[in-house]
Amino acid sequence: MSGHGSSLARRLRELREERWPDLRITQAQLSVALGVSVPLISSWESDRATKIPPMVRLEKYAAFFATRRSFTDDTTRTLPLSDLTPEELDEYHALLKELAELRKAALRVQALGESAPPAPARNAYAESPWHFPAGEAITIICSQIPAENRVRIPQADPAHPDYIDLYRYSDLDSLFELWGHLRAANPHSPVALRAAEDLRSSDDVTSHVVLLGGVDYNEVTAAMLAQIDLPVRQVADWEGERGPYFEVGSGDNTVPHYTRFNRSGDNLQLLEDVGFFYRGVNPENIKRTLTICNGVYARGVYGTVRALTDERFRDRNADYLRGRFGDAASYSILTRVKILGRLAITPDWTRENLRLHEWPEDAHGD
Repeated sequence: MSGHGSSLARRLRELREERWPDLRITQAQLSVALGVSVPLISSWESDRATKIPPMVRLEKYAAFFATRRSFTDDTTRTLPLSDLTPEELDEYHALLKELAELRKAALRVQALGESAPPAPARNAYAESPWHFPAGEAITIICSQIPAENRVRIPQADPAHPDYIDLYRYSDLDSLFELWGHLRAANPHSPVALRAAEDLRSSDDVTSHVVLLGGVDYNEVTAAMLAQIDLPVRQVADWEGERGPYFEVGSGDNTVPHYTRFNRSGDNLQLLEDVGFFYRGVNPENIKRTLTICNGVYARGVYGTVRALTDERFRDRNADYLRGRFGDAASYSILTRVKILGRLAITPDWTRENLRLHEWPEDAHGD
């Protein structure tokens, strides 16, 4: 939507973010006060959405933002009109009149298809977790296929005439997907690729670091995770009855999350992998970030990467992360990645059944 529709969305977001400069009202806090879901708040504020709030919700908006008393002791509420002072009632009526006019204009554009002034050009990647400040270096550190497996690939041998360096990397699908997206989202930043066993200097681990692959093949992932106090661990139980898995919790209060297979004789068909996404402070440089995209198998890694690169889902999932975690310094999601034949289906994090675990559990976003 553009023109009047996005004007209403921008005004609603402006009220939440700028109404009281010394307060930061998050989408989660506003959702409590209005009695609606965080995704619904996000959809009303989005320039891309076509959802227009009903008048009863705009009445709630006006009542909430008419008085600072709506926010007390980190608690949000919408006061009944009978509790508002005369000055606050005047503010309520002024806000409601403004929002009602913006809503009428938005409905007119939506229903009649009127031409409207084009919305300002927008950076498609500006709000993506994969967008970093211009000029800041980014390093992808990828797992490397074990030497005993590489010997079966002739082109992975440097002595072979058709030697291809990339054959030594695992998770090539994920690497190919993420490399292109990072370059597009950060045209003015250098993006480097390193194998876990091929780091060249401390610069490789003090930039914005992106780790692809798990603790089995990526020793850097294992080393970084050892410095982070996370409730999620990858357990490489390859000899176990159900194979490797992710584990949440500690001590006797742990919950395992396994992949799902269809077993037919000696054949195993992967039906569902488990993926892990982590974003936090780089322990080697607190002014840069560390991101981990991991999975039990390669398609779990790929599905986790695609959650924030797939054009159909990336904005939705990025909006969910902002709404759920806000300005949290570190956060993670353990996700189901459904497999259909050879395909890893991009997870939609707005669907609760695809989110196996979220950390920190008490974070509140925009």
